[in-house]
Amino acid sequence: MGNSLKAIVAFVPSNKCQKYLLEDLEEMPVDKMVDLSGRQLRRLSLHICSFRELVKLYLSDNNLNHLPPELEQLQNLQILALDFNNFKALPLVVCTLKQLCILYLGNNKLCSLPLELRLLQNLKTLWIESNCLQYLPEVVCELSLLKTLHAGSNALRTLPPQLQCLQELRTIWLSGNLLSEFPPVLLNMPFLEVIDVDRNSIRFFPSLAHLPGLKLVIYDHNPCRNAPKVAKGVRRVGRWSEETPEPRKRSGAVIDITPDEKPLLPPAAKTKPE
Repeated sequence: MGNSLKAIVAFVPSNKCQKYLLEDLEEMPVDKMVDLSGRQLRRLSLHICSFRELVKLYLSDNNLNHLPPELEQLQNLQILALDFNNFKALPLVVCTLKQLCILYLGNNKLCSLPLELRLLQNLKTLWIESNCLQYLPEVVCELSLLKTLHAGSNALRTLPPQLQCLQELRTIWLSGNLLSEFPPVLLNMPFLEVIDVDRNSIRFFPSLAHLPGLKLVIYDHNPCRNAPKVAKGVRRVGRWSEETPEPRKRSGAVIDITPDEKPLLPPAAKTKPE
């Protein structure tokens, strides 16, 4: 089915047209997964909400801006992908899905997150990249099992000190924000393994050598005067990454050292990890 035809049919609310978009999905698949990504959907069919044993639901790359309250019936749902849609606010019904482990909200128009998000105490992965966040909502700091936080490509200028309460957090992606200094709270999180602050406005990096769990720090594309000091065996990606923390000088001129090839950023939304 061509995308143009899907787009036309998506405007028609009749059950017949919606069934056409769902491509005759009448029964829950054996693998308990439904992938409706890229279907030009403007609303979620209530028929999907009847699949009460559903574990994975992918709704990426549609035209959704709300979800039906009947979604609450999917109490076994563990993975929900809502990225690349038109959400200006997270539908509160999402916060009733207490078995969620992975939630993708990237590439929407979110300026905040509801306090009810704290109800998702099984959440381990949260993607909120490419939204309109000017600050990291403090409710994120209440997700005690969170292991991966991707908050890149927003307008963050700082991080809340409460973030250090997330003692299960191992990976934090903050590339493409407005950080003018390395977030102090990260210095108090010895359990972090990956820190990405690529493409910010950080001019000076404090030492990270005291973080015993650190394995990788990405600090490229910052107007920094130094590279962060790290413990032996920790990989750095950025200026002078293969040198001492200070740049080499020759006749008063700073020589940039070409960094290793940057490792891949988190996988694209259409190839999500579990």
